Amino acid sequence: MEVASILKAKGPRVETTRPDTDIRLVLHKLATLGIGSVVVSTDGRTVEGMVSERDIVCGLNKHGQQFLDMRAGEVMSRNAPTCSPADTLQQVMAVMTRTRHRHLPVVDAEGVLCGIVSIGDVVKHRLGEIELERDVLRDAYVARH
Repeated sequence: MEVASILKAKGPRVETTRPDTDIRLVLHKLATLGIGSVVVSTDGRTVEGMVSERDIVCGLNKHGQQFLDMRAGEVMSRNAPTCSPADTLQQVMAVMTRTRHRHLPVVDAEGVLCGIVSIGDVVKHRLGEIELERDVLRDAYVARH
């Protein structure tokens, strides 16, 4: 299964924020929408970085109360890994494991942001694949006996 299948099921919506956005507003967005990260983008089309829950925790630990006065561009993870719609779930799982990122922006061949996948999305769709494989194998076994 490819990332495009996940996006087809969940849609292309991606929460973005500008680099000059106050961290308090980023926190509000994460909390009210129940999401774990936002893509930092000036134009809503290119990925400049990401602010995740982990970035928030590390920022608070490092800067204390002053962290809340900072901007998204100051605390974002730069060079965040991305994936393409053609990447397989196995490729995405490998990147997430290697880089310890739970969210990957999806960019098309022109580098335009077209979605985001989370570890939850990947696990859900991978379990669906495994269940389908199990059912096919069970049906083949039953048909032979």
